[in-house]
Amino acid sequence: MTTSTDIQPVRVAALYKFARLGGIKALRATLAALCLERGIKGTLLLAHEGINGTVAGSEEAISALIDHLQAIEGLAGLEVKYSAAADMPFHRMKVRLKREIVTMGVDDLDPATSAGTYVAPADWNSLISDADTLVIDTRNAYEVSIGTFKGAVDPKTASFREFPAWVEQHRDELEGRKVAMFCTGGIRCEKATAYVKSLGFGQVFHLKGGILKYLEEVPAEESLWQGECFVFDERVSVSHGLAEGDAELCRACRHPLTVEDRLSPKYVIGISCPHCFEARSDEDRARYAERHRQVELAQRRGGRRHIGS
Repeated sequence: MTTSTDIQPVRVAALYKFARLGGIKALRATLAALCLERGIKGTLLLAHEGINGTVAGSEEAISALIDHLQAIEGLAGLEVKYSAAADMPFHRMKVRLKREIVTMGVDDLDPATSAGTYVAPADWNSLISDADTLVIDTRNAYEVSIGTFKGAVDPKTASFREFPAWVEQHRDELEGRKVAMFCTGGIRCEKATAYVKSLGFGQVFHLKGGILKYLEEVPAEESLWQGECFVFDERVSVSHGLAEGDAELCRACRHPLTVEDRLSPKYVIGISCPHCFEARSDEDRARYAERHRQVELAQRRGGRRHIGS
């Protein structure tokens, strides 16, 4: 008989590495086969500039995948952040070939050799508490909406492609200051620092391992993090110690929702939330209501997550 104590949590690995990779088509096939064989789900992105992704599976399966990746030329020292989930947070496994592993749309950047200075989580508070430091959240606005560092600037971008234009518009604010950037796992701010350095700025820093590593290592009582950290899976968010957070997704617009958002009269589960209510029509909400009804039916029939949920 299986008891609750026999059930092991799913291991989640967020990983990336900027590196010059060759043979990515063959690598794609190899990784897809390995993940299928091991029951791993999630997404891996491959490009000539490196690898990026988040995957989940048993501890043994994830260890086998990471060992395989570390043995590939250029991927030794892969940046990996581990956390746990009570249930599998992904529907399927995807290994995709991309032009960039995190899309900024700026040519001739090489974060592997030109990124800013790493700052360990233990040293991050001191840097961002300095009045001469401009702290920039490089994530998109919907991610920032549920949590960020105290005093951080939110560029209010809808996608990472908008970040270079924001920097160009605010160059005078960066002049003569230390610039400290952060993101979820470290990859976006690594590329962002390479871009800012290419503009001639010298004092450019980024949080090593991103918010996830900070929340893992820095005690809550010493933390300057406020709120929760959005993650791109069914957990939605994590908090200190990488415990699953309280945020939920609006199934209509996919915007993360805080507890306060869910108290709004504009929030109807599966149909609308304060972030999309005004932008959607009654016809849209009728479609969402039918989809939500189908999700609930599927769950009652077999307990399996409906593809639209």
